[in-house]
Amino acid sequence: MLRQALLVASRSGGVRKIVETAPLTRDVVRRFIAGETVADALDCTERLTGEGLLVTLDVLGEDTLDKAQAEATVAHYVELLERLAGSELGPRAEVSLKLTAVGQALDEDLALQNARRICTAARSASTTVTLDMEDHTTVDSTLGILHELRRDFPDTGAVIQSYLRRAEEHCAELAYEGSRVRLCKGAYAAPEAVAFTDKDDVDKSYVRCMKVLMAGKGYPMLATHDPRLVDIASALAVLHERDPDTYEYQMLYGIRPQEQRRLAAQGAQVRVYVAYGSEWYGYFMRRLAERPANLAFFMRSVATRS
Repeated sequence: MLRQALLVASRSGGVRKIVETAPLTRDVVRRFIAGETVADALDCTERLTGEGLLVTLDVLGEDTLDKAQAEATVAHYVELLERLAGSELGPRAEVSLKLTAVGQALDEDLALQNARRICTAARSASTTVTLDMEDHTTVDSTLGILHELRRDFPDTGAVIQSYLRRAEEHCAELAYEGSRVRLCKGAYAAPEAVAFTDKDDVDKSYVRCMKVLMAGKGYPMLATHDPRLVDIASALAVLHERDPDTYEYQMLYGIRPQEQRRLAAQGAQVRVYVAYGSEWYGYFMRRLAERPANLAFFMRSVATRS
């Protein structure tokens, strides 16, 4: 019930105003958000890659209903990618893109056109783009746009959320050679008809999906902080004789950083999902909803600073 309440709050304008104007919030948010500017993102990327980690950068913002805002988002991504190229960070840092931030809710063709521009900039920076998966109502549209992008940009990454009942089916469809697929649990509210609502069922779905991806010919990107799932992933890598460079772990900036470094020190590829920007509210609330420990951290921080 707490998770559902937080997910509802993530789309509430009233709650957003309270959280954003709370005097202590931004200090706590910086645990999960790298900053608000491209310079902040690059500083964080340089530090993480210097520690042997990979990075995927997310320019925060979603649910855009204005063409000018969508254009501004595209311009921001292009600037980010040009600066990654100039810093020679491209080979170790890709970008993650929410299609609703570049016009998906307005016009799918507009979102596809804008995503192409970002993919073109990514190619020039010697890196790639992964399409974030959002609310369950956008899944078919996002997979359709992914299919079109992969005609010219076959390294475009997909994301599958294990809380959705069709996740295993989608993984099977995407587990082909050259296909980059991020598997995560999912951080959006969805009706029971299309999604598992019990945590154990979501975890079991994650394992089934992971088995499909690790047995396939694609490049799995396993996004989890759960030690049990990390151990299962390691066992599946041995079972399927996967070399460390044929898959990777992904974890969020600010969550289990010591585990990120431990896995990297053992030779695993570990990519940190680094979000930045001024539109941090929805992302922050979903991070609280994902794990009770995140909410407890937030409340402790507020209590100790008040």
